[in-house]
Amino acid sequence: MAQWTSAVGAAQLARLVRSQDDRAASAAVGGRRIPAYRTLADGVRLLVLEGRVPVAARLPAERELAAALSVSRTTVAAAYEALRAEGFLESRRGSGSWTAVPAGNPLPTRGLEPLPPEAAGSMIDLGCAALPAPEPWLTRSVQGVMADLPLYAHTHGDYPAGLPALRQALADRYTARGIPTMPEQIMVTTGAMGAVAAICRLITRPGERVAVDSPSYANILQLMRDAGARLVPVALAERLGGWDIPAWRQVMRDAAPRMAYVVADFHNPTGSLATEEQRRGLVAAARSAGTVLVVDETMAELCLDPGVEVPPAVCSFDPSGSSVITVGSASKAFWAGMRIGWVRAAPDIIRSLVAARAYADLGSPVLEQLAITSLLDGGGWEEAVAIRRDQARENRDAIVDAVRRHLPDWEFSVPSGGLTLWARTGGLSGSRIAEAGERLGVRVPSGPRFGVDGAFEGFVRLPFTVSGAVADQAASRLAGAAHLVATGRSQDTDTLHSFVA
Repeated sequence: MAQWTSAVGAAQLARLVRSQDDRAASAAVGGRRIPAYRTLADGVRLLVLEGRVPVAARLPAERELAAALSVSRTTVAAAYEALRAEGFLESRRGSGSWTAVPAGNPLPTRGLEPLPPEAAGSMIDLGCAALPAPEPWLTRSVQGVMADLPLYAHTHGDYPAGLPALRQALADRYTARGIPTMPEQIMVTTGAMGAVAAICRLITRPGERVAVDSPSYANILQLMRDAGARLVPVALAERLGGWDIPAWRQVMRDAAPRMAYVVADFHNPTGSLATEEQRRGLVAAARSAGTVLVVDETMAELCLDPGVEVPPAVCSFDPSGSSVITVGSASKAFWAGMRIGWVRAAPDIIRSLVAARAYADLGSPVLEQLAITSLLDGGGWEEAVAIRRDQARENRDAIVDAVRRHLPDWEFSVPSGGLTLWARTGGLSGSRIAEAGERLGVRVPSGPRFGVDGAFEGFVRLPFTVSGAVADQAASRLAGAAHLVATGRSQDTDTLHSFVA
């Protein structure tokens, strides 16, 4: 019986492997070149570790992959044998070869799972763009609503649309921004991920196209892949230039996506901020194509530089509510541990989302909803978000300074808001830097996690989560990882130990 559960074609695997080409692939090491089979084996291993080639995926036959890569069959055979010896490939006569992970290795993922807090002492974690809670506002908000909890304890506790008081508070907040909103247009969710997952289940079916920013938020991309969506990437402009509206019009017209997902406010991962004209253009393009535009506002309140004018919300250009669904969350602006998000949409869409929730999670935790309601109703939300902005600004400036000193070849534009820096890694493979960096004690997500089908190999994302000496140490370790990759020594155990020492 075959042990594989999916298959990767020769052309697809060749394209993914080529996306990792960098100076290390052809560098001379100790007077000799890296053998071609070793470069291929390393490339496939990285694809498995990144999650871009699934575990238990059947790989193409040696002859097919050799033809797709324009190399000899002997090179592919030697690469496959090296992968088998390292535990990343298993084979059986008549069943072919399929990917695996060595015993003791964690299963790879294309998402950005947070590192356990107990591992913080041994690893600088730049994988998760989330900050500690702003105190004392978190503790005060939870303690302050405990007296209200008995009122809800006498009920079943399931509120599929969310607590009425929180729906009203969120509606009032949109109205104050100049977007008239009723509570019937709000559904409270378990974080922004829960909101997008619910929208995907309602709007799309497996195999339907979904247009996305390119790059875009890694966890949402993986969520959509798992839902069976066919992702259609639309490139963002370089250097925080934002959204290419003619390109969006063309994709909407030619691909006719059922849904589109954008992060218009301090985009994750680039930090770009859409202009008013770009927002108006996105809505017009979606309306013309009959595409539902899902706008993620999780970073909207994290403007870090004074004097930056944030344009009106995207949904303000869709007064009828027929084209735009907005997603918000307390996770980035307040605390990721407070898993409260929300959807703003037309009442009929909200009703459909609420009805479908009976087959998902039934509702969000009552205590957390009460705490957020208290914060929004004058209990410290603005003060807490101000603390969050100060933290993020300080961290951003420290990371920018450290990267400029330790990695002068890396290119980036400093965003005026959000929680992430999108850096071009001087012509090196971001995946290889991420792997070497983790072995040197710094964890950073590589660019392909934020792209479709191998894009952005030459990038990494750096969140604004550390400052001071820790930011300097993180950049120093990344510089060490980049050096190892550039010299082809990222697998040299002795060299790695010398950097750690």
